[in-house]
Amino acid sequence: MDQKKELKQLYKETKIEAGVYQIKNTVNQKLFIGSTPNFKTLNGVKFSLNTGVYMNKALQEEWNTFGKEAFQIDILETLKKKEGPFYNAKEALMELEDKWLGCLQPYDEQGYNVKKPS
Repeated sequence: MDQKKELKQLYKETKIEAGVYQIKNTVNQKLFIGSTPNFKTLNGVKFSLNTGVYMNKALQEEWNTFGKEAFQIDILETLKKKEGPFYNAKEALMELEDKWLGCLQPYDEQGYNVKKPS
């Protein structure tokens, strides 16, 4: 029981970090780029994919086809939070995601993302 309490406390003390991640299909090299205000939620992403309810249907179909062993999830960049009255963390996170989307172009045959209308 003490170990369970220690693990809970350790989880609570873990620093919350936001940033951009990729899910890579190692069979066909296709990418999905996403962002999260808390990297701890990546476990929820894996759970959604494993249970077949992930929001990106193309990624979900290939996850089902190739199996979870064919995918790896990596953190691409952690958001460097700034202090100040004009800093908007949500906006900064979207800008960081847009930077990676522009760099890696995970669209069509190269990935699972859908281009945002200009």
